[in-house]
Amino acid sequence: MEAQANVQQVTSKKSGITSKRGSKDAQEKVRLLVVDFLKKKKGTQSKAAELFGLSLDGVHKIWKRYKEKGLRNISSKKRGVQGGKKINGVQSAEVRRLIKEKMPDQLKLSFGLWTRGAVQQLIFEKYGIELSLWQAGRYLKSWGYTPQKPIARAFEQDPKRVQQWLDTEYPVIKKKAKKAGAVIYFEDEVGMRNDHQASKSYAPKDETPVIKKTGQRFSLNMVSAISNKGHVEFMILDGTFNGGEFIDFLTQLIKYKQYKIFLVVDGHWAHKTKLINAWLEEHKDRIELFFLPPYSPELNPREYVNQDLKTNVIGKKRPINKA
Repeated sequence: MEAQANVQQVTSKKSGITSKRGSKDAQEKVRLLVVDFLKKKKGTQSKAAELFGLSLDGVHKIWKRYKEKGLRNISSKKRGVQGGKKINGVQSAEVRRLIKEKMPDQLKLSFGLWTRGAVQQLIFEKYGIELSLWQAGRYLKSWGYTPQKPIARAFEQDPKRVQQWLDTEYPVIKKKAKKAGAVIYFEDEVGMRNDHQASKSYAPKDETPVIKKTGQRFSLNMVSAISNKGHVEFMILDGTFNGGEFIDFLTQLIKYKQYKIFLVVDGHWAHKTKLINAWLEEHKDRIELFFLPPYSPELNPREYVNQDLKTNVIGKKRPINKA
């Protein structure tokens, strides 16, 4: 009866050890009473659950935690980063800078992308401070960092060359196009495979959906151009893109146009052949070519067309043949 009276003072019936009701001190007292009850073999775990107003699972967890690390493992602890930050402001600023400017492998960490584990390892190796994954996540959230799909960029890219193109060369192209009454297009090629899968399908948990599709693999290529106003023209290729195919596309591109075209392309070899140069010289009053900096696909808005094509057209269908 005395034990029952003590319990009524510190907990409510069926509250459980993770209950939000009552103070942490009260919850700790209940856990201590449970441990004392079981340690002195006053009854079973079921009896303790009934006596102290807890669930059987709650009693089981209390007893397990006690057997693992003793009474200190069931005491009320301050939780989270707010309970006392383990890295100071200067260290925090440096970690944020490194995450923003570098990738983990550049800092010789065993990660390819910035994850909670990568941040955890960075802080430990740089400052000798151990954080849990949960704490690392709390720091990232407090800094305003969110998980995002990264943009791939080639190591060979020259940032100064890219900036020069943005600041100097492209403005010249725009000014020249305006003076000539021309329209700027961006061109690119893309490969399309029938086994590309970009979408997901709802299904019961742990039951991966199965779809029926052909076991044959086939592909097509597409060359297209998009204007600054979003007008797209394209041609499907059943074979490798080469100089001859490029001339066929350019011929169709200028056909029926009442204006000159300024076409921005990348450094693909098919854009630079002698055959192409001769054709361009013959049609220089209709079209001109301009080149992007090497390894800079992010400067080409045609990449959005490629993404849309693969994600929303091919990736969400199940083509059974090239047609």
